[in-house]
Amino acid sequence: MASRSKKPSEPAPDGAAHPHVRVAVIGSGFGGLGAGVRLRRAGITDFVILERAAAVGGTWRDNSYPGCACDVPSHLYSFSFAPNPEWPRSFSGQPDIRAYLERVTDTFGLRPHLRFDAEVTEARWEEGPARWRITTTAGTWTADAVVSAAGPLADPQIPDVPGLADFPGKVFHSSRWDHDYDLAGKRVAVVGTGASAAQIVPAIQPRVGRLTVFQRTPAWVLPRRDREITGLEKWLHGALPPTGALRRGALFALRELQVDAFVRRPGLLKLVQKIAERHIAQGVADPALRARLTPDYRIGCKRILLSNTYYPALAAANTDLVASRLAEVRGSTLVGADGSEHEADAIVFGTGFHVTDMPIARRVFGIGGQSLAEEWKGGMEALRGSTVRGFPNLFFVIGPNTGLGNSSMILMIESQLNYLVDALTTLDSVGATAMQPTARAQKHWNLELQHRMDRTVWTTGGCTSWYLDEGGKNTVLWPASTTAFRRATRRVDLAEYELIKRTAPLAAAPLAEEVPA
Repeated sequence: MASRSKKPSEPAPDGAAHPHVRVAVIGSGFGGLGAGVRLRRAGITDFVILERAAAVGGTWRDNSYPGCACDVPSHLYSFSFAPNPEWPRSFSGQPDIRAYLERVTDTFGLRPHLRFDAEVTEARWEEGPARWRITTTAGTWTADAVVSAAGPLADPQIPDVPGLADFPGKVFHSSRWDHDYDLAGKRVAVVGTGASAAQIVPAIQPRVGRLTVFQRTPAWVLPRRDREITGLEKWLHGALPPTGALRRGALFALRELQVDAFVRRPGLLKLVQKIAERHIAQGVADPALRARLTPDYRIGCKRILLSNTYYPALAAANTDLVASRLAEVRGSTLVGADGSEHEADAIVFGTGFHVTDMPIARRVFGIGGQSLAEEWKGGMEALRGSTVRGFPNLFFVIGPNTGLGNSSMILMIESQLNYLVDALTTLDSVGATAMQPTARAQKHWNLELQHRMDRTVWTTGGCTSWYLDEGGKNTVLWPASTTAFRRATRRVDLAEYELIKRTAPLAAAPLAEEVPA
């Protein structure tokens, strides 16, 4: 007979007791949905997933720009517990990844736990009852634990350009693409040359009248080994699942072998840089343009891009590359920092996200009412990328220093979910209500982490990247292999934590229906 547990309640009317859940998850991208699956598998079904949008998908819902695709092979960019034998390409596009997340939601019974249009406006720790109060645009919940899976690629960043507010044309960010606006024949400016721009530029270049690309810093670009997955391959992976696991294992091993060059011996990247230099030469005939597109830093210092079409699009007759930032907007005239002027009907910002200053941090208040943003004013830090002192029972998925420069973030997400589930079950086993890292454990972890960061290509490569915060500290990337991170998060070490017990009784919450677990 199936076990039974509480169904997450709807928010109560004003003046009534707020519904209480064991866990509140913020976000329904890979991290939030993965958390839901792992919680259910651990027998924890009393949880809600709070999503500010009207559908699941996270960054793969928001980023629907032309050409949007993943730069990690499809069979590695999926949950280990939910293999997909039907990937259409070796590097799948945004629609296929979003469809995969919808299937995961249905397959693992997550729909009843989802609350859409529920943007978290505040999460505040209540010390007496030892719980979180989560206020959203759809009501308020209380929870024993909060999982922040809002993700670092959630909130777009648009630079403060003088005159931008008075631009008479269309303006939007790559992650908020306006599909109702027809670019055909228009004079379009793309600001930025990162991963999104490298996909947008070749996708729109044949359609627009004139394309102007503002490049503050060139990126290293490698060929994209993309192809259609054959029907035979799909059949084989579906009929014989071990073949899919073998393919995933091979992709994983190849990327683990690359780690040493990024984190310990950047000199090994010289051969890769030669491949990138040859790729520029093959894609761009004009030596002057080629010079502007060749970075002056070591490959790997900034994110390496994958594209076979980016350079030809930049070399096209209707494209202008401005080798400087957008400095000013004067009516419909865009002025580069080099003084050049360019007319535009539309501006597309491919300028990234708030990564080192995640907006969710301004909405989370821990012990004593201090905000997470205030705690992190000197740079983001967490113990094992997952927990922060002063914020009991707050668990991060894709927390500080858990990003990757060469492999699949799903590997890191699953490791953090292991840690989350072990923490919650450990609390049950020892009879405690909450846990927070000791000051010593958190400090030791981050000192060691930053010491290892000193040898990486991200520190020694001679560039300034979005991996670094305002103080020049890398608070984004993990300076080791995904295998090492899996070992580091396999289980919770109670010696690194202070345990908290409830000192005030909980108010009675609205009764919830029971459903099969």
